[in-house]
Amino acid sequence: MTIGAGGWVLRGMLGLGLLGLDACAMVGVSHVNTHDYVSQRRADVIVADRPSDRTVQSLNVVALTPDSCQREFAACTDTVARSAGLTDEQRLSALAELWLGRALKAERSRRGKAMDDATLDAFLQSARYAYAYLFYTARTPAERAFEWRQVQVTGFYNLAVQRAMSRFFLELPRLDPHWTQTTLAGWSVLRPHSDVRLAGGTRVPAELIPAANLRFDGLRNVYRRDGFGSDFVAVAPAGTADAAVPWREPDYVPVTGALVFDGSTLAQLLATRQVSVLVRDPYHDDTVTVGGRAVPLGANFTAPYGVWLARSGFARQSIRSLLGREGGLKTPRVLLMQPYDPDRLTVVMLHGLASSPEAWINVANEVMGDEELRRHYQVWEVYYPTNLPVAVNLASIRKALDATLQHYDPSGQARASRDMVLIGHSMGGVIARLLVSSSGDRLWGVIPARANLSAKKRQRLQQRLAPYLQFSPMPQVTRAVFLAAPHRGTPYARHRLARWLGELIRLPVAVLKEMADIADLLKSDDAGGGPPLRVSNSIDNLGDSDPFIVAAADLPIAPQVRYHSIIGVYRSKGALRDSNDGLVPYSSAHLAGADSELVIPSWHSVQETPAAILELRRILRLQLAALKKVD
Repeated sequence: MTIGAGGWVLRGMLGLGLLGLDACAMVGVSHVNTHDYVSQRRADVIVADRPSDRTVQSLNVVALTPDSCQREFAACTDTVARSAGLTDEQRLSALAELWLGRALKAERSRRGKAMDDATLDAFLQSARYAYAYLFYTARTPAERAFEWRQVQVTGFYNLAVQRAMSRFFLELPRLDPHWTQTTLAGWSVLRPHSDVRLAGGTRVPAELIPAANLRFDGLRNVYRRDGFGSDFVAVAPAGTADAAVPWREPDYVPVTGALVFDGSTLAQLLATRQVSVLVRDPYHDDTVTVGGRAVPLGANFTAPYGVWLARSGFARQSIRSLLGREGGLKTPRVLLMQPYDPDRLTVVMLHGLASSPEAWINVANEVMGDEELRRHYQVWEVYYPTNLPVAVNLASIRKALDATLQHYDPSGQARASRDMVLIGHSMGGVIARLLVSSSGDRLWGVIPARANLSAKKRQRLQQRLAPYLQFSPMPQVTRAVFLAAPHRGTPYARHRLARWLGELIRLPVAVLKEMADIADLLKSDDAGGGPPLRVSNSIDNLGDSDPFIVAAADLPIAPQVRYHSIIGVYRSKGALRDSNDGLVPYSSAHLAGADSELVIPSWHSVQETPAAILELRRILRLQLAALKKVD
């Protein structure tokens, strides 16, 4: 065969082309911006509805793709589980994500319907593979502490646990109260191990709300503790509180759930169909032991507080209480923000006029959110009817606090009953000061004198008035904070709007009867003369000329109590002494002898300002430091 000149040229060009293949670049490079890089690295089935890059890489190693796994899921997961080309970490983390993706897809397809067994099984499979990755591979979780993949897999586990536990909870009503083991979706589920306490000693909540699904308006921060397990809000059954007692245990408590799979080796773990449920109180437990290791326990401390406030109806009830209308509060309540802990110091918060525990929305949240303060303190909020005179509320609140302390600590030896801190805003600040003050005989002059009273009437009168006019400091309290408190009253109580509002207030029948009985005792035996006894409501009582407020302004605070003032200044006429917060003059809120006084540019609701909250946290830390020195 003869090749012409043109053929030789063509052959030469083909040869050069083939030789030149080695010189052609098979890999290109491009630049991505930081946002796209981070988004791509962090994307997974939870946040992007697609497998993460790490799982895709593992699939590539065994000649699979996400699409092929969607079409042939069983064959895909079987290949990943058996392939020798993957390490245990690659295999287990990929399987955890693949099973989670399958479960989430099935859940979306059944939106609005109860979870079926196939979906529950997929969540449990995902949780088991994630559990195996975390605790049954060659490296410990601590050795992977800086790896994003471990963060992802922990997220897979926590979400799978959340969904599985939500389904378990729905099964509880059909189980025998004494059940120890049940079967769901082909899995043997053991009765939960729990240290969670609900109001009234209840162990089974009426609701179990995943905390990750909640968002709150009105709370500046949501305080979580990252860690192992899924966060919930457990809601106590309705009607567990005894109306005859003043204390109220929390109806909403934080719960962290975890699933522990049976087996002491990786092979046993991957073969098991038995799972144990752990239910933990994150206020009590910082860690949980799983896989033979103590790991940080996740938590959401804000979620129960937020749900409680959102469902409380405090705003409407507090107005009804102020006006003395039906549905308002009649007597004080001591509301515990977490289950009683004898080993935590107690902070008692008292709100002001026309208010409720909502006055402390961000204050209590910031205290509970601060890790150091949370370890050492528990918060009680006193909720009381603000239409009553200060003296009546003082006596009722003191009685309620004494009863609560006696109930939880009859011996008075618990840490919770010692070195308590009182925090009061506005009228609550006045009451807080009187709770740590001595009256002696200095308040008897507020009652108009009557001549010619018999000795018997005088004795009976003294007995009836003593709870309101003669008191001593709470011995359990060693520190107090007063915020925008009108210790010497306020002239604004005499203004037209205040007087109009005061005329709308109705005092409870019981209080009116009590005052009527006292008025009868004041009548002289011979003439029954003298002007009638006038009963002030709370607004009248806070006036700067009110006899009780004037007489109580300078009562001595107990020497063992260190106290602090936080004062708002909204309107200033130059000198600080002439300023006010819109309602309370600085001169009324100022107390000589305070350990500290912080003046903040603020309206009367100074307790909600970040500066005031920071100061409260400083003072609570100061209390801890002082107690450590004593110890």
